[in-house]
Amino acid sequence: MRNILFLLFSLLLSLSFAQQEEILDKIINQWHQDAANAAFGAYFDITTDDFVFLGTAPEERWSKKDFMIFCRPYFDKKTTWDFKPSDRVWNFSSDGNTAWFDENLETWMQGCRGTGILTVVG
Repeated sequence: MRNILFLLFSLLLSLSFAQQEEILDKIINQWHQDAANAAFGAYFDITTDDFVFLGTAPEERWSKKDFMIFCRPYFDKKTTWDFKPSDRVWNFSSDGNTAWFDENLETWMQGCRGTGILTVVG
């Protein structure tokens, strides 16, 4: 998966920002959908080993390993979350190797937001 992401970012460098955003939106939208579909492997395979998940409470800062352990029962029972993103904004590093976003999330909770970083992994 990391090699695919590297190739994707290499391709993205040759595209306009609008085209880049469209492709990256598909990746993040699919990631949200993988959670909604309780697709444990797909949800975590796209993340790197140093992935960090920040939850809704201030004390929720999960390493990939800890977040996988926490999430496993929810994914196994098919009782995961279904966040619907909107108003996503992308930013890009000057070398084009890193993109980061913020977004609003429609959930059962009020006023949720998400952020993330995608980077070339080589």
